[in-house]
Amino acid sequence: MRFDAVERVVHWINALLFGVLVFTGAALYVEQLGSIIGRRALVQDIHVYCGLALPLPLLVALTGRWGKALREDLKRFNRWTPEDRRWIAILFWGGPGRIARLAAMRIGKFNPGQKLNAAFTAGAGLVMLATGVIMRWYHPYPLSWRTGATFVHDWLAVGIGLVIFGHVGMALRDPDAMRSIFKGVISERWAKRHAPAWLEGDDPPAPRDAGTE
Repeated sequence: MRFDAVERVVHWINALLFGVLVFTGAALYVEQLGSIIGRRALVQDIHVYCGLALPLPLLVALTGRWGKALREDLKRFNRWTPEDRRWIAILFWGGPGRIARLAAMRIGKFNPGQKLNAAFTAGAGLVMLATGVIMRWYHPYPLSWRTGATFVHDWLAVGIGLVIFGHVGMALRDPDAMRSIFKGVISERWAKRHAPAWLEGDDPPAPRDAGTE
């Protein structure tokens, strides 16, 4: 089992909320789209409250016994091995043949690119939440804070949008990985190629049985 039911539910709820945030955000900032949809105040409220709700599925999933697998995967995201650091070095400075060298490395359940993506998304989400609160409930804050919050919120939204599109694009290129986020399981062939350390139980805190099909 690559992802249990709790992890899959959290993923798809967050994906839905992200989709609503991207669409409503675009409607608020792209005049042509906003004029087609209309009801700007309603769109703004949907955007704000979906943003406030975004952390809730993850927090609820982490609070009880049902979140054990998710907590273990979060530990994996926070764990960087020497192999992970070498993977990053090869990716950016490896020169010719780097793709083949990356494929031959003993990576765990999540590769370093996925770990960086998770770290960026978590950090950016917190900044978006803070700046969004300042923009929506602006009265207690000085003008400089409101101006800065708007600037950061708008440009970080562009960065998040690019990361989301990249994430979806890479997922569509890997049908086996896509299936695992729907059904939870992954083939042993995929695990041997992409996550050999996890398959062999050398990716703590994974149990010795990596749980492939």
